[in-house]
Amino acid sequence: MTATLWYLTIGALLICMALASSMVKRLPLSTATLYLFIGIALGPGGAGLLHLDPLKNSAILERITEVAVIISLFSAGLKLRVPLRDRRWRVPFRLAVVSMILTVGLVTLVGVFALGLPLGAAVLLGGILAPTDPVLASDVQVEAPGDVDRLRFGLTGEAGLNDGTAFPFVMLGLGLLGIHDLGIHDLGAYISRWFFIDVVWSVTVGIGTGWLLGTVVGHLVLYLRRVHKEAVGLDEFIGLGLLALSYGTALLLHSYGFLAVFFSGLALRRIEHQSSGGKPPEAVILAANAEEIQETATNTEKAPAYMAGAVLAFNEQLERITEVGVVLLIGGMVSLGYLSREAIIVVPLLFLVIRPLSVRLGLIGADTSLIRQNLIAWFGIRGIGSFYYLMYAIQLGLPTELASRLISLVVTVVAVSIVVHGVSATPLMGLYGRLNARRRPSP
Repeated sequence: MTATLWYLTIGALLICMALASSMVKRLPLSTATLYLFIGIALGPGGAGLLHLDPLKNSAILERITEVAVIISLFSAGLKLRVPLRDRRWRVPFRLAVVSMILTVGLVTLVGVFALGLPLGAAVLLGGILAPTDPVLASDVQVEAPGDVDRLRFGLTGEAGLNDGTAFPFVMLGLGLLGIHDLGIHDLGAYISRWFFIDVVWSVTVGIGTGWLLGTVVGHLVLYLRRVHKEAVGLDEFIGLGLLALSYGTALLLHSYGFLAVFFSGLALRRIEHQSSGGKPPEAVILAANAEEIQETATNTEKAPAYMAGAVLAFNEQLERITEVGVVLLIGGMVSLGYLSREAIIVVPLLFLVIRPLSVRLGLIGADTSLIRQNLIAWFGIRGIGSFYYLMYAIQLGLPTELASRLISLVVTVVAVSIVVHGVSATPLMGLYGRLNARRRPSP
């Protein structure tokens, strides 16, 4: 009977959300907010249909959140059409490096002095809570590959990069806790090993792997289509294959798969941008008869835009599905009772002090208007990436008592973020759009 109820519930939920999608966009809340409350209603405190304890089921939750994040990172990379040498990239890189380091450091101070956590646990908490979320931030990210708005581009680029740049701090925290020491008991030797392996090697190889595979696979597919009229109509397989190949290769090389996936998406989009000479992407036919698809997908000028557009369209559908599933699970954890009193300290400090301060310091000297800086500082959305890092740490052997405490903190922070950022996204982005329109000169 439970399986039957699940079929009915999920079916009704998906259909209702599809039918009400236009209305939801006009409301001051996000779809993730609705999924969260539905998850709470389905959890142990409500209907009792959803009961997945993160302590007991950390292995499956690690895989679910891992898949959700890499799908979203690949989509984010495909949406960013601006070349890496463009000045717009300075803001995302500053946010993902400087602001990230500052956030981890400030959260660590809160963890040690306000929460009484050991140094390693405080650093781990910083690494978990520092990255912004590419899955739940869709309302404030770029809306299409041609969208070059500096605010949306900055937030999308930051979310794509910092899920990878947070990993070294997670590893550092685990090492300080003795979970990732690799037999190195001298602190100086461990820090040296951490810097050269977990930072320099893992970051550069992850980026290089994703860029290389995205470039090679993209050109190979286009060559087969243009010259031999092969590999047409299977863009979903190409997208999933490149995603999995990049992630798996990066892991095999002991580097960061999140960065590899993001940069493979960037590389695929870069091929399209170069082939078009920087012109706006051609209209992509995603629903047409077989003859039109064949002609567009094998046309010398249109093929790159078709491939990138088709892969992105499929990946975005997967992203929406994973968002539903993961946010429902988060709601179930809230219903299960994983709420933290300590979050009364952490949440306001993180959202109102640490994030704004880190953004302001990270963007010193950047060509970014005050309103954009304020909105970037506010939209530091925490979400699924944080859950992945936490489940990853639990799987490596995080002590049960500490794990339970961190789960409560992370669940509370993410749930609050989903609500407050979801409610504020529509009105604030609407205000931003109106202010931008006033500044544009009349034609």
